[in-house]
Amino acid sequence: MNNIQIIIDYISNYGLIFLFIIIFLEYLNFPGLGAAVVMPAAGIAISKFNINLILAIAISIVAGELASYILFAISYWFGKPILTKVYNKFPRSRKPIDKAFHYIENYGYKGILIARIIPVARTLIPFVAGIFRMNLLKYSIYSVIGVTIWNTALIYAGYAFGSYFI
Repeated sequence: MNNIQIIIDYISNYGLIFLFIIIFLEYLNFPGLGAAVVMPAAGIAISKFNINLILAIAISIVAGELASYILFAISYWFGKPILTKVYNKFPRSRKPIDKAFHYIENYGYKGILIARIIPVARTLIPFVAGIFRMNLLKYSIYSVIGVTIWNTALIYAGYAFGSYFI
């Protein structure tokens, strides 16, 4: 059974609760399926089981933002020591993390929006924003816009092409 079919089966059994959990975990950077598989597969399932598309997208945005707030809070209080350990233990992670730093250093809050629609950077940006101790309200505004664009595009892609996979 392929990854897309697994997601479709779980959504058929558990509905929007599974959608919330899988997107929440994806935004927390848990290893496993990436957004490019998870969200279009969710869109296919939403189409197949006649789930409200707008509600599903809204749930995905809430899941993504809640996970982002957790990363933001962790990095706000413990970010620099964690970052040092990550750099030392996983030297290959330095380049994508530094890229996320670049977005905020060069574009400020707009960098959050930009990073939210770029693979890899989009899930690192809450951690970096916390290290910068950015204003949570301003962070939230730009983050929600970026998450909305990303999640809507991927979920709708699966939804629109869902009839081809059913």
